[in-house]
Amino acid sequence: MRYAILADIHGNLDAFESVLQDIDAKGGVDVLWCLGDIVGYGPEPSACLALLREYPHICVAGNHDWAAIGKIDTVDFNPDAAAACKWTAGQLTSADKKYLQNLPRMVARGEFTLVHGSPRDPLNEYIFSALSAAGNFMHFGTAHCLVGHTHVPAVFSDSEGGCRKVSLPPVLHLVGGRLILNPGGVGQPRDGDPRASYAIYDEAERVIYGYRIPYAIAAVQEKMRRCGLPAYLSERLSEGL
Repeated sequence: MRYAILADIHGNLDAFESVLQDIDAKGGVDVLWCLGDIVGYGPEPSACLALLREYPHICVAGNHDWAAIGKIDTVDFNPDAAAACKWTAGQLTSADKKYLQNLPRMVARGEFTLVHGSPRDPLNEYIFSALSAAGNFMHFGTAHCLVGHTHVPAVFSDSEGGCRKVSLPPVLHLVGGRLILNPGGVGQPRDGDPRASYAIYDEAERVIYGYRIPYAIAAVQEKMRRCGLPAYLSERLSEGL
């Protein structure tokens, strides 16, 4: 089995479509694993939800997914994020809302736990550092955990010498030890590289491949301007911030 590992699509249909096209070019996958935040920030939330539902997939809830349907408050969102969330809510169909309402906070599949933020706090905690990752290994029972939320591709390894953080490499062999892995953001990367970020897990090879894919950023920015979304949310796409 082969699995695509996607996170933080954030209503960016152009980036999502480019990633799916790249997946097909690389031989396809059997299932999409989506780590939440399908919507929020971007100009085409409903279309992203519809496209995801066309594929065999497993998805967990992100904070923007549940905020857009009023399941959690936006009190901790910055003003631009809150404004985008309010706009997103008005774009969702009843089927979209039902789908988001029913998303689980955490899912375990084989060697992997899937969650948006962290296993300790599935919707809200950001795992940026080895220190925050170290405190999370006790909160999942599988060998590895897949997270999103930070929009930054990274791998955290748990060993006797302590937790260590590295950037997600192009090829990662699962040869032992426990990992927390973030594939980066599809729709709004924040590591200084504006290209869409995702990963593929090949179960037979026991390898995770990390990829960066260009997409039509200017076209998305123009859509966001036409929708009246906050200017900073479109401008940041060019910088990967």
